[in-house]
Formats: sequence, C-alpha cells, structure tokens
Amino acid sequence: MAIEILMMGPMGPIERGLVSDFTLHRLPPEGEREVFFARSGKNVRGVVAYSGAALLDERLLARLPNVEIVTNMGVGYESVDLEAAKARGIIVTNAGSVNAEDVAEHAFGLMLDVARNISAGDRYVRSGQWPIKGRMPMTHRVTGRRLGILGLGHIGLGVARRAEAFAMPVAYHNRRRRPDVPYRYVADLVELAREVDFLVAATPGGDETRNLINREVLDALGPEGFLVNVGRGSVVDEPALIAALQEKRLAGAGLDVFADEPNVPAVLIELPNVVLQPHQAGATYEGVAAAVDLVISNMKAHFAGGAVLNRVA
Repeated sequence: MAIEILMMGPMGPIERGLVSDFTLHRLPPEGEREVFFARSGKNVRGVVAYSGAALLDERLLARLPNVEIVTNMGVGYESVDLEAAKARGIIVTNAGSVNAEDVAEHAFGLMLDVARNISAGDRYVRSGQWPIKGRMPMTHRVTGRRLGILGLGHIGLGVARRAEAFAMPVAYHNRRRRPDVPYRYVADLVELAREVDFLVAATPGGDETRNLINREVLDALGPEGFLVNVGRGSVVDEPALIAALQEKRLAGAGLDVFADEPNVPAVLIELPNVVLQPHQAGATYEGVAAAVDLVISNMKAHFAGGAVLNRVA
C-alpha cells in the first residue's frame, strides 16, 4: 500500500512529482476535516506545508498520530508549529537557500526604487503630471551610502554582495557574529540603525524576531533613512512604521511582506514614500522550481531511508 501524504494546500507541481510514489490527500475545507481525520488521519505519514496554507499547529498534528516528516515549501516555516513537531520527533525541512538570490536581488530593487523614486516617477509620468508640474524633486544617489542588514543568512549575504558593487559600507546585526564574512558586526540593532542610511530586514519570522524593528529602531534610522523588509511582516512593528512614515521620522520604506497578508493597511497604500510588493521577492520560475524539486526529493529520500536536506527540526 502506498504511503499517504497530506497536502496542506494546492501545489500542482509538487503533487505531480509525488503522485506516482505516494497516495496524496488535499486538506479538506474546515467543515469536512473531522470526517477526513477520522477516516484517514492515522494513515498520513508525511505532510507538505507552506506559508499561506492552513496552519499545521499542535491541534492538527494531534489528528495525524503517525506523521514522520513535514516538507515545507519555502524558506519560512511559520505555518508549522515547530515545537509541537519537535516534541513528537517529526522531521521538518524547508527550502533553505534555493531562492536566496531571488530575494536578495528583489531587496536591492526595492532599495533603489524607494530611494530614487522609480515607481513614483512611473506614476508621475502615467498620470500626466510631468507636462503640468515639470520635473519631480531630486533624490540622493544610493552609491556610497551605508547599508545595515538584519539577518546575515543566505539572503542577507546576497544583499551585501550586491551592495559592494555600489561601494556601500555594509554592517549587520545577527544573533551572533559571523567569523566568515568581512562585514562589520553590530551587536545592538538600535546602534546599527543609527549608523546606516538603509536597513534591510532579511531575518525569519517567529516569536524571537516579532516586532524587532520597533519605534526605537525606526527613530534611530531617522528622517533620512530607509527600511526595506523582505523577511517577514511580523519582524516590523507595523503601526510604529506607519506612524514614522506619516510623521516623516523615516524617509521611506520598501515592503514585500506585511503583518496580515494579503491585507495591507489602507494608509500604507496611500503613502507616497512607500513601495509595496505582494510578497513576491522569491517568486521566480528558477527559485520556485528549485524549491519544488527539494520538497519532492526530501519526501522521497526520507521514505527510502535516506537523509533529507535543510532540516530545521
């Protein structure tokens, strides 16, 4: 009998890659789940999860008593209750660094966009304002300005490498100093924000980083500073960010992630000094294909008795 796998949401390419080796179940709608769990919950041995799908929390895991592995589609795994999985000895994997270059280049694009008013200039031309109002206000160059990175993992390193081409001095804040990089470590995030012109957040979400970028950090970044967030929306105190932008205590922000996706506060949409993206920094054909291949390979490797890659629990 084929091993049974639960898909937490629709993911066509992964389903096509697994269907020949496993029996796949799609998580039913809320009202139909009890029937499904009663009939098939004990048979499920693997789960495919991803951010944006249903939460794989302790309550749901309890209905799957024989799960051995959760392969997470994506770098972020906040939709999986990691502590509950650890307590059960369930293996959890993520996509690791497969789309790190994609997110890093997107972060740098947001930095250039918000600082040089690229999207704002596009709107200015399209709305017919140029012939009426003349040239837009000047901006400052990005080259040579100081960059701070919160979270110097694969994505943060990608941002730092790109910054070198712009002659930007790079400093970073991590849980701990990295001995393998040439960039300057700053142990205090507020101090880092005070020293830089751009602060790029590339750190995972979760309780440890929730609201890490708060009013104190934003005020340290200051009225000529820019925030770019390609990590998770939970990393930034969103009301504090909105207030800083409204009161011009911050020059601008480039945001790919938000606290309550896909719901973006209306005030952020209205602010002219913000560039908004629909959480698509890692959404390239190349990055997604690599993540799909990794999910499939990890699931097959585990049930063949092999080792998995990018284990996070």
